[in-house]
Amino acid sequence: MSDSATEVFVTYRNLLFTVAYEMLGSAADAEDVLQETWLRWVEVDLDQVRDQRAYLVRTTTRQALNRLRTMQRRKESYVGPWLPEPLLTTPDVAENVALAESVSMAMMLVLETLSPTERAVFVLHEVFGLGYAEIAEAVGKTRDTVRQIAHRARKHVEARRPRKAVAPSEVRAVLDSFRKALETRDLQGLMDVLAPDVVLVSDGGGVKQAALRPIVGADKFARYAVGGLGRFTVDLVTEPTTVNGSPALVTRVNGELDGVLACHVSDGRITGLYFVRNPEKLTRVGAQTALTLG
Repeated sequence: MSDSATEVFVTYRNLLFTVAYEMLGSAADAEDVLQETWLRWVEVDLDQVRDQRAYLVRTTTRQALNRLRTMQRRKESYVGPWLPEPLLTTPDVAENVALAESVSMAMMLVLETLSPTERAVFVLHEVFGLGYAEIAEAVGKTRDTVRQIAHRARKHVEARRPRKAVAPSEVRAVLDSFRKALETRDLQGLMDVLAPDVVLVSDGGGVKQAALRPIVGADKFARYAVGGLGRFTVDLVTEPTTVNGSPALVTRVNGELDGVLACHVSDGRITGLYFVRNPEKLTRVGAQTALTLG
């Protein structure tokens, strides 16, 4: 292992992690992919590598594709809805509109509806700006095939993605109103801040209590939330934070981390709520994770 190999890998590590995370939705699996990429990288003759960044991205993509297929089998036996692993992100992520949108909970759930190859092609082309020829080498397809996959994936995502980006300040204001209504058990206050067709998706992983199916509708959610809080005889606290480049809430029970609540806002109201309680998915909200497109 040479110092130059280590230096190159460290230079692109945040980029490679971002690629792997956007493909997998799991920081733990993304870290495993980076380890596998590193083990292959240290065996490479650097003098034979024309474009080190491209080589590392290709290797990461191949390993992520292998891991993604394995994860699909795991998800088939997962208890309840599966949500991406939330990341406490650095301020620059929120400032980069393209990056913040690409790692938002709402977009990550849209990416979940793509096949592994479609997801890889979409992420590499639409998010990271790679050309078809480079992607073809990474996913083991011809350039023309990749172009067709990209077109199909783009149409699929466009039909499901959030219509427009909302300023973090607007999301923060809406989330603050939601938080106050939740803490005071204000049913009408919740109804005022929720879109009529709001959807709550909660992920307990079979370890923590969570709704086993999405809860659809403001009235159903408000009664579910207020009724659930009414059963708490412990100290429940919600704290503002930034997760996946967007304002979110951390919930604590008796001072212990209990969950992360992210949301999507449209026209001044919450249209999507994503509540992660699975303890295995809460390891990245104690320290910031650096993400980058470059």
